[in-house]
Amino acid sequence: MSGMNTMLNLRQSILGISAGLFFGVAAFAPTPVLAGKHHLEPGKTMSGNYLAGRHAQAQRDLSAAADFLGAALKQSPDTPDLLRRTFIMMAAEGRINEAAMFAQRLVDANTNAPVAALTLAITDIKKGHYAAAEARLKEMSTDGLSGFVSPVLRAWSLMGMKKSRQALKLLTAPPPGKDKGNDMSKDKDDATRTLHAMHAALMNEMLGQNAEAEKLYLSIHQDPANLSLRVVQLLGALYERTGKTEKAQALYDGYLKAQPGSQFLDEALKRLKSGKRGGLKTHSVADGAAEVLFGIAGSLRQGNSQDTAVVLGRLALYLKPQFPAMQILLGDTMESANRLEPALGIYSSIDRQSSFSWPARLRVASILNRLERTDDAVSHLNRMADDRKADPAPLISLGDILRGHERFEEAVKAYDRAFARIKNPEPRHWTLLYARGIALERSKQWLRAEADLLSALKLNPDQPYVLNYLGYSWIDKGLYLERAQGMITKAAELRPNDGYVIDSLGWAHYRLGQFEDAARELERAVELRPEDPVINDHLGDAYWRVGRKREAAFQWNRSLTLNPEKALITEINRKLKSGLGDDNETTKKTGNDG
Repeated sequence: MSGMNTMLNLRQSILGISAGLFFGVAAFAPTPVLAGKHHLEPGKTMSGNYLAGRHAQAQRDLSAAADFLGAALKQSPDTPDLLRRTFIMMAAEGRINEAAMFAQRLVDANTNAPVAALTLAITDIKKGHYAAAEARLKEMSTDGLSGFVSPVLRAWSLMGMKKSRQALKLLTAPPPGKDKGNDMSKDKDDATRTLHAMHAALMNEMLGQNAEAEKLYLSIHQDPANLSLRVVQLLGALYERTGKTEKAQALYDGYLKAQPGSQFLDEALKRLKSGKRGGLKTHSVADGAAEVLFGIAGSLRQGNSQDTAVVLGRLALYLKPQFPAMQILLGDTMESANRLEPALGIYSSIDRQSSFSWPARLRVASILNRLERTDDAVSHLNRMADDRKADPAPLISLGDILRGHERFEEAVKAYDRAFARIKNPEPRHWTLLYARGIALERSKQWLRAEADLLSALKLNPDQPYVLNYLGYSWIDKGLYLERAQGMITKAAELRPNDGYVIDSLGWAHYRLGQFEDAARELERAVELRPEDPVINDHLGDAYWRVGRKREAAFQWNRSLTLNPEKALITEINRKLKSGLGDDNETTKKTGNDG
């Protein structure tokens, strides 16, 4: 990976989401040894264990992958690629002591393995062998990941050796190899300075030099609203400990103004209200080194380098097992890679006293639902709602899960309970109105649904999905057709590549009797969403109206192959038998354009 990409997102919030596959390996054909899934005994042959390990890796079962590859390595101890894979699997599973043994073998073999060398340095720091760690880190490459992480870890090792002046000097020296005419190099230098300033601040705190620490934190960015969550937490805790409560309150308020609804500062705000002093502080070299790995892992996570991010996350938790910011970042990385059971375990391990616990518990419900343990998720969210009787978040999540399972009436009740906890709806609450509006419409409570969708538009007038849903609903009911068409036309302009929005536009033309226009737009919708049975059915209707009856039959038959709902199957079969007739019922308009 390039050094620039490693650190571009260092200033951002730790919870940026990016898509991607974990390790990006190709799946091997299933082998009998994995038929029973987890924790099976390794086989007798090297090739069988290797293939089983690779298949487990492709299936995101890294625990089994580590076991099988470890067994294969015992049978073929001198295979470099196998040694490297086994090391990565062990590290990614948090089996750091085992990973360190393989890392030493990689380093002894003069293999280019910077993460292995880094792992050995981390184990030295954990054991208090700071001179050994500093010597290892000093020899690491100045390029790529090593170039970012090794100087800061060296500085922390020097702190452990009681050489604080050298440590701080290392972090205040200009980045090597600067190229003023290269924008990518400038981005890299800025990211390096950000990382170094943050850790120089932490070191000054350890030395009791609080004024210098505050200055360094603020040098990362002068605007509190643009500080990363982690810097806000650390600087705010420093303000709290030094009695600068007004500055702490202003810092937290600035962040929440930029990130409304964030719950990651809840515990800090409670501390301020109660008069307690901030407890968030780096107490040891191991804590500081863990903070380095956390910052780099967050950047890699946002840059879609999830494999290395997971390894760095595991190393950080090896140094500092109770590290809630790292735990939620690692859980998020695992979750996005569809490693749901490990993510569930990581989220559940977060200390309930941490400000990260509440968001993590919401994630637990989401994972339980994805694991098809929906009733457990429902019970979990109801317990959360009881724990905080003024917080709407668990009830919103509950409504979303129930709506996703088409339990619309139950979803409406959950959303109603959430709204009862919101005293003054804000613009951001359009999403809740939209969600409840959908659940109401699907549970045949149209008047309430319409009111919610209109209210959502008052809060967010140009929201394309609300414009589309309300416009489509009106068109489907024969209401306010011209107004609805205008709304959907606007939604289509805002989302020109969304098949569902384009389908609504085509259907608006259809209901207004503009069949040629309908066929054109619905063809585009089918190109964008060829797998949707309703859109294919709509195109069939449009084809029939313009006289393309053979193509209409083809589209209706195609819709039947796409698993449509039972009512649509009945309707399509009727149309295949009798067609649409020649009546003008489709263009009948009721109500008015209000």
